[in-house]
Amino acid sequence: MSTNQRFDKSKLPSRHVTEGPARAPHRSYYYAMGMTEQEIHQPLVGVATCWNEAAPCNISLNRQAQAVKIGVKREQGTPREFTTITVTDGIAMGHEGMRSSLASREAITDSVELTMRGHCYDALVGLAGCDKSLPGMMMAMIRLNVPSVFLYGGSILPGKVPEGAKVPAEFANRDLTVQDMFEAVGNWQNGSMTEAELDILERVACPTSGACGGQFTANTMACVSEAIGLALLNSSGMPAPYESRDEYAVASGAAVMNLIEKNIRARDVCSREAFENAARVVACTGGSTNAGLHLPAMAHEAGIDFFLDDVCEIFRDTPYFVDMKPGGSHVAKDLYDAGGIPVVMKELRKAGLLHADCITASGYSIGEELDKITREADGKVIHAIETPISKTGGVVGLKGNLAPEGAIVKIAGMAEEHIVFTGPALVFECEQDAFEAVQNRAYSEGDVFVIRNEGPAGGPGMREMLATTAALSGQGMGKKVALITDGRFSGATRGFCVGHVGPEAAHGGPIALLKNGDMITLDAIKGSISVDLTDDELAERKKAWAGPRPTNYASGALWKYAQLVGPTYLGAVTHPGAKVETHDYMDL
Repeated sequence: MSTNQRFDKSKLPSRHVTEGPARAPHRSYYYAMGMTEQEIHQPLVGVATCWNEAAPCNISLNRQAQAVKIGVKREQGTPREFTTITVTDGIAMGHEGMRSSLASREAITDSVELTMRGHCYDALVGLAGCDKSLPGMMMAMIRLNVPSVFLYGGSILPGKVPEGAKVPAEFANRDLTVQDMFEAVGNWQNGSMTEAELDILERVACPTSGACGGQFTANTMACVSEAIGLALLNSSGMPAPYESRDEYAVASGAAVMNLIEKNIRARDVCSREAFENAARVVACTGGSTNAGLHLPAMAHEAGIDFFLDDVCEIFRDTPYFVDMKPGGSHVAKDLYDAGGIPVVMKELRKAGLLHADCITASGYSIGEELDKITREADGKVIHAIETPISKTGGVVGLKGNLAPEGAIVKIAGMAEEHIVFTGPALVFECEQDAFEAVQNRAYSEGDVFVIRNEGPAGGPGMREMLATTAALSGQGMGKKVALITDGRFSGATRGFCVGHVGPEAAHGGPIALLKNGDMITLDAIKGSISVDLTDDELAERKKAWAGPRPTNYASGALWKYAQLVGPTYLGAVTHPGAKVETHDYMDL
């Protein structure tokens, strides 16, 4: 029986596997693993990582998990480490593997939930490093509603071309990220880079462990973890290879024990106001459009209505003042060196754009934590909010007769003359067809690429289009064409690229009815996306529509995902969410 006076085991889930004579068989398993009587009767804390050898973004998570366990033990808890999957977008990009990416978010959430439930763990520290694993882990925390602390694995250090190496001048003297590699493929395709030069770049672009270095999806969602309060302030910024970041891991382990003691749970942290704070940080940093998918999905786990429209409304009136790649100049390490997300949030608070009373993983409010921060905006990476890079957020929502449920575009770093575009549709039934057209230069300046049948259900899996968009940029055509899709874009995408068009083609949305030559107008100033067709013309085409395009996925995980997944504007979720819950895991 527990003799720990700090924690009341009779109110914790682990009592079902550690307390009383009837649990002797369960305790025998714990003794088999070398646990002491004291450890068995302490709170059991799940330490979940997405560690694997798939990519550099995950490779340091195992090391950091060991540091988390030190923090848990120091504060009279018993850590129980387990792992779940990741699908790393940079590896999955540009081929059939990308269909697994978004579906992996749900698999991560589900597997963490099942592990926690099955073993009756009392709290969760979750570590993640690559795009979908971050929202997936945070969704599990909110779904279970346990005391929770999130820890990002950290970003990669920027790459550098060795002195004297022969590469095109545009790559020679700048910080490199994987975005540069995808764009370099476009340079090679149009003859402005040799294969030998491409070989030099690929060997130096990604020099260390850690997630992609720009304000792409992983770093965007890492910023969200701090802004929403699930992560300790400033814990997401330090690059992955810095072993000194393990101190954040120790502190995260200690913090979760404080949350258990105070009974502060994930939904106490993730309020409606906290989601608004998170969306503000995405907007002002020019973050990934994928946040418009993941924030609604996370809110769904809390039973909060926070949809794409709500995200875009916040984007619309949030200044963009943090100069980050891909639209800007700097990488994640630069943001950390400039003071990180705490300094960014201080600027938002100055303008009255932050809910400072939201509770955080430390047990203190955002405002109380920011009061401890002495650093100010450096004017280079983090501009003062009074003098932003632009007056509206780096991500904009669009609606119109082509996307009645909405769409989203990242305009960070784009000049105003490039965010209104009218041109004829060039329709492709899938991403591969569009990529081949780019490779063969089978398009014209002024075209609007339409890539359909890539939505969550129709893909299935809602693939990202980085290979295609990066090739266009590499060919020097990023500002001369536009692209719309019912699929997604990588956080590394730049150019006038509109994603999340809904309803998707598989559900008979207007994007399914387009023909080559239809005139499309995209206006990120007014927030509109339209095709020059009347309602009657669209209705006639709908009558003649042959139905969803068949896919090769008639069984297995992707078939299952396609049957369950909901609309993009609601977060592409696969279950009814917290609103229909009949119980709380912690109180069973």
